[in-house]
Amino acid sequence: MTPSTPFSRADSNPITEDDIANYLANTPDFFERHAELLSAVQLSSPHNQRAVSLQERQASLLREKIKMLEVRIMDMIRNVNDNMVLSDKLLQWARTLFLNTDPYALPDVIANEIALQFDVPQVGIKVWGVAPALTGSPFAQGVSDDAKLFATSLTEPFCGVNTGLEVIGWLPDPKAAVSLAILPLRTGPIGSVTPAFGLLVLASPDAQRFNSTMGTDFLARIAELASAALSPLR
Repeated sequence: MTPSTPFSRADSNPITEDDIANYLANTPDFFERHAELLSAVQLSSPHNQRAVSLQERQASLLREKIKMLEVRIMDMIRNVNDNMVLSDKLLQWARTLFLNTDPYALPDVIANEIALQFDVPQVGIKVWGVAPALTGSPFAQGVSDDAKLFATSLTEPFCGVNTGLEVIGWLPDPKAAVSLAILPLRTGPIGSVTPAFGLLVLASPDAQRFNSTMGTDFLARIAELASAALSPLR
């Protein structure tokens, strides 16, 4: 008796493409018994109208997958290299903070080195609740209670467009600030609810430099290091 196959059905129940696909999937030795079909099957090339064999089409698909993997690998390599460059700059910045011994100059050192190491066009910084000997310093003046409440409300760095916040006035050229990164400074780690004692403001004329969809992990590390360096001022 001839084995039952999807091709032996009655005309009233026609064979579908799914039937053929299931049959081939469940009959792995089909092409071993009919090897001539592999070279006889002709498919349309995705790159032109020329007909190609099944083997050629499979080879073409494999080459495309290899190209996609190569692109992904190159992207990963670029990301690794970029991260290494950023890590090196962060270490250089932190080294400068450790070498500073003048508490009066430290906030300006933090801001200036961020601008230098990370190519940030404008950086502003304010610190409050400092020791009495430092209350007359420019970095400890000109901060409203609303700005202090805003700083404490931030549990992580804020990134977005300039909407006219008070902190814009701490920058050398507020009108040139299009996108902002606002970093709360506090004794606890980023994400904690301890009251903030300062703010770092990074600004750029590029609307995409600090956009609302970017990751903030690196900015959080900067905020934590700056907070630790500024703690002795309080």
